[in-house]
Amino acid sequence: MVAHSMGGHIVLRALAEGRIDPDASVLVAPMLGLMPNFGVVPISWLHGAMRFMASRGDPRRPAWKGTERPGWAPIDRMSRLTHDKPRYDDETWWRTERPELVMGAPSWGWIEAAYRSVRLLCTKGFLEGISGPVLMIATRADRLVDFDAIAKAAARIENCRLEAFGREARHELLREEDSVRDKILRLIDDFLDSAAGGEA
Repeated sequence: MVAHSMGGHIVLRALAEGRIDPDASVLVAPMLGLMPNFGVVPISWLHGAMRFMASRGDPRRPAWKGTERPGWAPIDRMSRLTHDKPRYDDETWWRTERPELVMGAPSWGWIEAAYRSVRLLCTKGFLEGISGPVLMIATRADRLVDFDAIAKAAARIENCRLEAFGREARHELLREEDSVRDKILRLIDDFLDSAAGGEA
């Protein structure tokens, strides 16, 4: 299985709960914590705050106006996702041509559920039962999901390898410039070859 961002979160949880048993899993920038990272604030407190906000009205109401993050101007949005303008422009084209596919802000209910699930993943012993093999690919420069949370999760899984990138990569790792994207695709190919018993 190959999954990105929230998809990576869902696959990791499904692995831990024994709902799926793939031969190998590749998680690209999995959402295991949201940015900004509040550091010392316990996840239980953050979840409690989100639960309070969701209870203050219709939990389906948008948490803020605009796109995926508050205060994002369209030009600022690309700076958080990819360095590759043509690949970003492709997304812009689809947003114009198929406006029904455009994502808005998440609801308070979604954010509360996300924190509740992150809290479950942080439970001692929850991820430790995953047998793998798992490859996690992430960037320390991610401004959407928490790299430190990804690194901590990877360390808890016995048969997990973490490949970390730096400022050359943003959250949409598979939509990055070719110099980065090609490295990531090779990492995935080699990992899956190895998992299938081939030569990496």
